This record gives sequence, C-alpha cells and structure tokens, in this order.
Amino acid sequence: MTTGLATPVQASFDELGRPLRDVTFCVVDLETTGGSAAAGARITEIGAVKVRGGEVLGELQTLVDPTTPIPAFIAVLTGITDQMVAGSPRMDTVLPTFLDFARGCVLVAHNAPFDVGFLRHDAGRLGHPWPVFEVIDTATLARRVVTRDEAPNCKLATLARVFRASTSPTHRALDDARATVDVLHGMIERLGNLGVHTLEELSHFSSRVSAAQRRKRHLAEPLPHAPGIYLFRGPRDEVLYVGTSQDLRTRVRRYFTAGETRSRMGEMVALAERVEAVVCATAVQAQVRELRLIAQHKPRYNRRSRHPERAQWVKLTVEPWPRLSIVRRVLDDGADYAGPFGSRQGAEQALAALHTAFGIRQCTGRLARNARRSACALAEMGRCMSPCDGTADASAYAGEVERVRSVLVADPEAVRAQLADTMHTLAAQQRYEEARSQRDRLAALVRGTARSQRLTGLTGCAELVAARRGDDGRWQVHVIRHGRLAAAGVMPAQVSAHDWVRELRAGAETVLPGPGPAPAATPGESELLLRWLESDGVRLVHVDGEWTCPVAGARRLLPLLETAVEAGGSVVGFDEGSRR
Repeated sequence: MTTGLATPVQASFDELGRPLRDVTFCVVDLETTGGSAAAGARITEIGAVKVRGGEVLGELQTLVDPTTPIPAFIAVLTGITDQMVAGSPRMDTVLPTFLDFARGCVLVAHNAPFDVGFLRHDAGRLGHPWPVFEVIDTATLARRVVTRDEAPNCKLATLARVFRASTSPTHRALDDARATVDVLHGMIERLGNLGVHTLEELSHFSSRVSAAQRRKRHLAEPLPHAPGIYLFRGPRDEVLYVGTSQDLRTRVRRYFTAGETRSRMGEMVALAERVEAVVCATAVQAQVRELRLIAQHKPRYNRRSRHPERAQWVKLTVEPWPRLSIVRRVLDDGADYAGPFGSRQGAEQALAALHTAFGIRQCTGRLARNARRSACALAEMGRCMSPCDGTADASAYAGEVERVRSVLVADPEAVRAQLADTMHTLAAQQRYEEARSQRDRLAALVRGTARSQRLTGLTGCAELVAARRGDDGRWQVHVIRHGRLAAAGVMPAQVSAHDWVRELRAGAETVLPGPGPAPAATPGESELLLRWLESDGVRLVHVDGEWTCPVAGARRLLPLLETAVEAGGSVVGFDEGSRR
C-alpha cells in the first residue's frame, strides 16, 4: 500500500517554515522632521530596497514634502532642507506607491518601531488601510546576535562596519536602507551556522538558547520531511515529549534554534539524547498515534492527554432502587453513563443538576426492594421519593428513573426547563451568585451528556470507512471500528478504489466494542475522529451499523449555552433561544 501526505487542514507556515532564501524582504528607512509622528513630525524622505535570496529586486527613493518647516538641526543632520523638498510629492501620493512596492514582502528596518510607526500613522491619517506586514527589526536582532566584544552598541553605522557593508549610512534614506540590507544579510549568514534557516526561526531567535542546545540540532537531521510523530528521549531512553508535525525534520529543528520559545521546551531539549520519528500516512493517523503514545508513556513535558484514565463519568446504576454516582470506569453492566467529564467538579455539578430536577435517592449503597430504614432529611424536605423507608411507589420511582435516563441518553429538556425557572426566580430576587451556580450545573450536564451521546453514536458502529480528498488530489481513507482508528492510508492514483479500500479494510486492526458509551479507544481519540468525520469534504464509503445522534440531544443546546456563559451569566438568552 502506498502512503503519502493527506491533510484534513491546511498546514500552517508556522509549522512548515518559510526558507529565508525564498522570502522577499522590503528594507525601508525614513528621514523625518522629528522623533514622533503623534507629536506632528512628518516624513521627508523614503528609501526602500527589495531583496530576495541575496539579490536586489528593486529600489525606491523619493523626497517627500512634509508641508511643515524642517527644523534646522534636522537639516544639518540629514542634509535635507526646505528648498530640497519644495515641489516634491506629498505623503498622500507617496504612500500608495510605497505600499504597492512593499506588497507581499516582509518589512525590515533598523529600529523598526520608528519607521513602521511613522508609516502606519500616516496611513491612518490619510485613510489608507494598513496591510498586515510581518516585520523584522535589525536593531533587536543585532542585540541577540552581536556581542559587546564585536560592537559597543547596535547603531546602524556600527553594525555596518562589523558586517563590512558596501554602503555607509549617511542619514539619507536610500543609503541607510542599503546599509541595512548588508547588515541583515550578515546576520542571516551568521545565524545560518546556528541552524536558523526559516523566517519563523529568524523572527523568534533568542540568544538565551545555549550553545549546548544548538549543538543538538544534528538530532533532527536523520528525520524525514514527512508527516508523523516525533518522540524526544532522555538519558535513560525515557520519553520526554511527544508531538506531531506535517514535516518532522523542519519541526524538530526549531527546538534547537529558538523557534520554540517555551521555557519548558528548552529544559526538555537540554535533557534530550535522541529524537525518534514515526512516519504516518495521514495527519489524522499522526494525531491519533500521538494521543496513544502520550497516554502510554505519560511524558513529563506533555501537559495534555497524559491521563485519560482519570476521566469522570456520571452513572445511573442498575439495582432495585437506582441512583446516580460518579465513577472512573465504564463497565459492561447495562447501566447508563454520561460523560466523560474533565474533572471531578464538572461531574459533581452535573450530578447536582440532575438531583435538582428529579427525586431519585441520593444516598449511597444498595437498597433492598423492601427496605425499611429511617427517612433521610432530603425525604423530609420533599426532595427525595424516599425508597429507604418503604413509602416510595415502585412504579412511580421507575418512571422517575426513566426520566433521568432520557436526559442522559436523549433529551436534557426536563432539566433545562427546571433549572431555567429556578435561575429566573433567583435572578428576580437579585440572588445572582446562586443563579450563576445553577447555570454552571446545567452547563456541566449539557456538556457531559453531549459528549456521551456523540460517542455512543460512533462507538455503536462496528465499522465506518470514510474518505476525504487531500490537497494533493489523492484520497485519504480511514477505517474506524467502535470509535477506534483501525487503519489509514492514501489511495494511489489510477487504482481501483473498490479493490484498494477492500485491501485496507482487510488489513485493518481487529477491534472489539467497548462497554456502554465508552469507545474501544480513549474518548479523546474518538472525538478527534468525530471532528474529522464532520469536517467538510468527508465522504462515507461504508457503514456497518447506524451512526446517529439524538435530534433533541444535548448537543443542540451547546451553542446557546456557550453564548450565555460568555455573556457573563445571562440565563434569559439561553432559556428563550432553546425554546425557539
């Protein structure tokens, strides 16, 4: 089977990196009447040089009529006088010309906040939209690259001497822009020896990365330019960190060139002895295998997905007098489950929401069918049907349990309506904190039941085969069994699709169903697959079973609920929106 890259989402430049040789820079310098555009200073000259791969593509130079007198000390410094700019074009004419010249480029300037700040200010003053430029400041970069032994300061004239610029700065815009080009190229050449080869690495370069870390960049060299998973391993061959990338070598190299700015990653790289790569057929397969490896090895430098076994579930028990409880494992016991919840607190909030709306017992432990115990305080307050003292009607209690089950597996409307009324009453009494507490309980319940309802729809399918056309025109195909990825591949061109998919299915992993709504994999893996299945362009090839979700299920309330929470506790919008 031939495999290849097929991405469900467009790979970002941040991940792939743009080689510096392919980047077009527009190096700009300005002369002005003063130091602050906000204080009324104006531009008197613009000089710009467009370069790519060390080659000059074009130059722009023009004097600008500032429409205000040039101070004498500025005229002495730059040599630009009122007589020189008389008759020159004004900024409303020059600015569009410069923006057209710089379109699609990365702006470079020495002390970029000054030059770019003036240009942005004039764009706003003249009503021109300012493009979203990426900016490199050679002064800032020099402070990270040039040592004090080489240069006492990072002024342009000093750096021009250090890097033997062919043009000396003269406080005229084009000369200074040409000198800045040579300084930029000199620093790029020096950083290339430290493994900085992309714009992203250049932008984030930091001298705080130790030489020892940079020397480890050879660990990335054996890795392929292919999608997959990378594992950093420590002195005892333990897994320190697991990640995924569309381009393994490019991504891992960034860890050794300060493209990675997280302090924890610097600590991890210092410990790393080798990097292991696992090439994957598709990006989805890489993401799934990343989750599995993190759960297996629990690397200390991965923050997320390390402990899927700690997920919490709300369970409706199977016993003579069923009750609700919070558990960590889903068993094949015929019970109904909701979740998983990301924390114990979330599960407790969902449990409280259910107990607010329904009168099933809250005591722990099993009760015999003919129990004869003392009634609890909740029973005396009318908040429990009191099966413990023998006064509960078995059929009425069974009906209440069935309503709880309906909320968990099908429709949360009964709880929503109950808690919405309670929230309105509390809000009318200005008891806003209590109303917010009820809202949070409802939010936890809706999120948890939405997750289990979606998972149940997928885990009930013995096999689901789906395909999506990748950016290279080939089809990426995934075989999913009981919520677990069983096989993945990219279909070669000019083959029989039917025969190729049949072979992929035949070689797929055998997967036994998990208990209840729990998938045969972790919930995180199944939800990742669900997001891919629901993305644009995915086509179902084969379904063994029914992939469904309740029409009136909890998921329909999620957008309204999130809006209510983001609005700072508004319950009216959630209540009215859900009834429409």
